[in-house]
Amino acid sequence: MVQLYNLHPFGSQQVVPCKLEPERFCGGGRDTLFVAAGCKVEAFTVVGQELCQPRCVFSTLGRVLRLAYSEAGDYLVAIEEKNKATFLRAYVNWRSKRTENSRVCIRMVGHDVEAPFSETFRDQMSIVEMPLSEAPLCISCCPVKGDLLVGCSNNLVLFSLKYQIINEEFSILDFERSLVIHIDNITPAEISFCVGYVAVMSELEVLIVKLESDPKNRESVNHHPRKTTNPMKQAEDTSNDTSQLESDDFVICQKPMELLGEKSKQSGISVTLESTGLADEKIKYFHVRHLLYRRFAPDISSCLLSDDVRLHSLQLLPIFQTGSLTSDRKSSSREKVLLSLFCFFSLPHVGYLYMVVKSVELMSVYQYPEKSQQAVLTPQFLHVITSNNLQCYTVRCSAAAAREEDPYVDTTLKACPPISMDVCALRIQLFIGLKAICHFKNHVVLLTKADPETVPERRESPKRFLSRKGTSVNPKTPPVAEAGWNLYIVNTISPVQLYKEMVDYSNAYKTAKTQSCIHLLSEAHLLVRAALMDASQLEPGEEAELLEAFKESCGHLGDCYSRLETQHSHLALPYYKMSGLSMAEVLARVDWAVDDGSQKYERGLIFYINHSLSENLDEELSEEMSAKVVQMFYVAEPKQLPHILCSPSMKNIDPSTALRYLRKLDTSGFSSVLVTLAKAAMALKMGDLDMHRNEMKSRSEMKLVCGFILEPRLLIQQRKGQVVPTEFAVHLKETQPGLLVASVLALQKNNKIGIEEADAFFKVLCGKDGDRIPQLLVDFWEAQLVACLPDVVLQELFFKLTSQYIWRLSKRQPPDTTPLRTSEDLINTCSHYGLINPWVNILISSESSVDKNYMEDLSKLQTLWWKKLLPELCQRIKCGGEKYQLYLSSLKETLSVVAVELELRDFLNVLPEDGTAAFFLPYLLYCSRKKSLT
Repeated sequence: MVQLYNLHPFGSQQVVPCKLEPERFCGGGRDTLFVAAGCKVEAFTVVGQELCQPRCVFSTLGRVLRLAYSEAGDYLVAIEEKNKATFLRAYVNWRSKRTENSRVCIRMVGHDVEAPFSETFRDQMSIVEMPLSEAPLCISCCPVKGDLLVGCSNNLVLFSLKYQIINEEFSILDFERSLVIHIDNITPAEISFCVGYVAVMSELEVLIVKLESDPKNRESVNHHPRKTTNPMKQAEDTSNDTSQLESDDFVICQKPMELLGEKSKQSGISVTLESTGLADEKIKYFHVRHLLYRRFAPDISSCLLSDDVRLHSLQLLPIFQTGSLTSDRKSSSREKVLLSLFCFFSLPHVGYLYMVVKSVELMSVYQYPEKSQQAVLTPQFLHVITSNNLQCYTVRCSAAAAREEDPYVDTTLKACPPISMDVCALRIQLFIGLKAICHFKNHVVLLTKADPETVPERRESPKRFLSRKGTSVNPKTPPVAEAGWNLYIVNTISPVQLYKEMVDYSNAYKTAKTQSCIHLLSEAHLLVRAALMDASQLEPGEEAELLEAFKESCGHLGDCYSRLETQHSHLALPYYKMSGLSMAEVLARVDWAVDDGSQKYERGLIFYINHSLSENLDEELSEEMSAKVVQMFYVAEPKQLPHILCSPSMKNIDPSTALRYLRKLDTSGFSSVLVTLAKAAMALKMGDLDMHRNEMKSRSEMKLVCGFILEPRLLIQQRKGQVVPTEFAVHLKETQPGLLVASVLALQKNNKIGIEEADAFFKVLCGKDGDRIPQLLVDFWEAQLVACLPDVVLQELFFKLTSQYIWRLSKRQPPDTTPLRTSEDLINTCSHYGLINPWVNILISSESSVDKNYMEDLSKLQTLWWKKLLPELCQRIKCGGEKYQLYLSSLKETLSVVAVELELRDFLNVLPEDGTAAFFLPYLLYCSRKKSLT
């Protein structure tokens, strides 16, 4: 289905001042149009919207049958006819052609040029003649490398673009006949070539292959003259077979067929390669990969078949990678890296657009309202001419390329309109007597002939469609030039200007809330995308304007998906993200006013706000906007209300307003532990401690822990990448530290918080920085050890606890808060804490003056297992690394404390079995002498 919008993609037009009726024409780079008529080629400079001036004229050998320009190498190539013979010639350095009578250098392809002639070649146009064993029928230039592919009746010949170095300062463009592609059973009417991809089209068949340069399959290339059966004999056999089947009474037609990928080898068309280039050529093609074969059947519904029922306008369109549209493109490379490739071809009433890079896929089918004559595909549009109309259709190339360029498209981060979206005709512009079309930069070139006098031609028998051999591709001799023709340059308007018109047009559908609004805004979005992907065609400063339009279009699409009830409402989120709009700016675009007092909020808007509030954005909504968000979720998603209130972005919400809605949830039957905790948090924010205590007492501690698991942001929030304890967490630290530790442990157990994040949380909560460890964190470590969490590395946990015990023992530093667990609790509940050795009990009981906290730490330090701790510590010291000094100082501190407190025999028992005696000797001597010293 093709939708029609009456937009204005075409701007001003100008007449090309040709002297003779054009027979062939093509665009040349950014500013030149070549027009061939008779035995001359005129070049015109096209600048701006109203200026087309003659540039130069040069003569050809004969009448031009085919004409093509290559931006790579800046050369023009033509198939010319003289005395019923065809010639292939390339026009090089044509910009130096000042006058028609200026001298021209003619040379044969591949012939070396001697140095004394360098100055002559520098200032003259050169014509490079390329002889062929068969008559050339069609040509195509690679838009990336400038290589030239020539189609003949039985093969395709590839001429590689290269440069002859004359001296250190000067080199001339040349070609090398590097490859012959032998193709049986199809005669090319048109060909297209792009970085190894070859498309061949006959009257009713299309074949696409890729030339591979993988040397593993090198044997598939013939490096010597190709041995084949006699072509004349093959032709005779085909003719005899056909004649046996044909008669005047019936017609045999081949069935239509579409073969994709490797299956296209079953087409019956044989493709083999013959390398003819030099051995030191940088890139060689070694084998062929088949991509697509499609055959169409002629329409035999009528008795007479027109010669015009044939394919036309074969074209390969590359799109190159230019960098992400939503990132800084200043540092991105502008080298042409092929991102995606598309192939277009057309029948008189229907056109086909395929994607052919990673996979072969039919993207779009174009149904024309009238019989088409020719078409050209661009990254933004498909331009089609009928006898009296210039038609402009949208294409899906940029949508397909976006998915090749960015694997995150169609996620919560980024989105792009689908390639399956219906194509539409933007404009059908009246032109009388259209004959031919070409496109370059932002110009559409049209040849018209107002009153053509067509010469009736004898219609051939339908039998001409029976075999490939019967097709004919020789161009017909054009009629004698007559008055009434014109060559126009129609300038397409800038993408930004057309984008703005499409946005204005979409406003007609906006109030009705229809899918047409999304469709048209998607078209506008793809238009801007395509222009940004084709950045080489942009004017200075135009890219910044397009990027701004790109973000604006994302905002418009976000509005559509957030307000229209569609199955793709979730796309509001990625489009709003790509727009660069803040959450407050998005909410400001919402129409909050209602007439009847009942407000309905669509899924897309709810999904966007819910997801944004859960991402911990560094954006705080105002009190008024926060109240509107609360009211919205109470109406649309009441179960999400407690989660919404915990978002850092809702920091400015009036707690009394929040409590009012939370109490409504209670009365509506949505009461849960999460609602209880949310009410407790709001009561704390209001300073109502009685209400807070009542809410907390209404649930068991286990239920409260479950509530914190459901919403960790009640305790821990992230702001600017930093862990920030909430006011609720600060209050629990003072009133219910056990609940706080149990809750954070549950969060870690349920993968809601990481180990390092939990440690940072307790340090910030207790106001400790650097290496100072608060007792609440030690309580948390002990709780981890008791809980035996699977993701906790025990040795790391042992080391952290032991280091802290030792540090406090050596410094005689008491804990800053009362420990939640005694040594007896740990021994009874945790298998990692072994029984206390008798010497520790004796040591503790003999020292009546020892502080209770000191004795607790000493008890806890014992098993964490001395016999496991010290060897482990020694082993880590041996391994070195970044923490070598930390481990070494910990060992020294441990030995110093133990040597003071233990008897010699007990001290010997805790020492590791391996180690350097010289290191431990001072501690042993001190331990043995301390009794005599006392």
